[in-house]
Amino acid sequence: MQRRLLLFTAAVLVVFACIPVFSACSRDGKLTKVRLNEVTRSVFYAPMYVAINLGYFAEEGIELEITTGQGADKVMTAVLSGEADVGFMGPEASIYVYNEGQKDFAVNFIQLTQRDGSFLVAREPDPDFTWEKVRGKSIIGGRKGGVPLMTLEYVLKKHGLIPGKDVEVLTHIQFALMAGAFTGGEGDYVTLFEPVATELELAGAGYVVASVGRDSGLIPYTAFSARKSYLEQNRELVERFTVAICRGQIWVREHSPEEIAKVIKPSFPDSNEAILTKVAARYKEIDAWAATPHFSAEAFERLQDVMELAGELTKRAPYEELVTNEFAEKALASVRKAEGR
Repeated sequence: MQRRLLLFTAAVLVVFACIPVFSACSRDGKLTKVRLNEVTRSVFYAPMYVAINLGYFAEEGIELEITTGQGADKVMTAVLSGEADVGFMGPEASIYVYNEGQKDFAVNFIQLTQRDGSFLVAREPDPDFTWEKVRGKSIIGGRKGGVPLMTLEYVLKKHGLIPGKDVEVLTHIQFALMAGAFTGGEGDYVTLFEPVATELELAGAGYVVASVGRDSGLIPYTAFSARKSYLEQNRELVERFTVAICRGQIWVREHSPEEIAKVIKPSFPDSNEAILTKVAARYKEIDAWAATPHFSAEAFERLQDVMELAGELTKRAPYEELVTNEFAEKALASVRKAEGR
């Protein structure tokens, strides 16, 4: 654990008529650039893509420059090194950094998802799947120390399965290469995000048999964070950023999978709307998306419970230091006033 933390530290050295009208915050017509590094591109993060594609960020005077980190460790490195203004990743990364003693650590200011967004994919269809069926098998589970792996291990333990003893959990494969490793013959099962899982199903290369998020329960899976100094120096901008995300969350909650698929399609040019609709329905079914940007203390402590159970946390981090709801509260008030709620 200590070695991984030291290495981590070293690495740092289409629009619907029913949409309410909001006035843009950029009075001179110019947009302020915000460099956002997202952990991966997934329908799991639909509220963010809705906010982008329906123009909510532009209406708030923000131009997003998006890069995809492919792993929370890489996203956090970009944030702490100044290559990104805002990181979108699992909040566990902010806990690791805080416990390392970073002075200008990352603070979480928006929770976007409230469940694990990965699905267990098998090589054959199994409508009668139970977790007991993975006993004696191998699962490609993700990066050690990441929330996807820790949540999977949490679910396995809930079902009386001890990783490394009752089931082999493979952690040596990079996040972006997990699907390719599985189709190449490695592992009996793999945990995948959407739309990759559904695309494997359509290709006959794998079949979704379980939702990790449904079985794990509520957990703050992905959040937006930025360095403490960035939040202090850009309060108005961060509030406008939060308003855009908040509007995306509300829109997703109030619209159908078909409507969601149509709006997020530009963010997934290689996926057709039928796939996106199926995926959005899956995430709606498990209540994957947080209703508001608010990040509760209970959610933060539950995340640390999972991390402790996985053996990845030696010291708990204080909620008051690593989470702020200042921007969420202001954004909610602004959106509700604009919509007359």
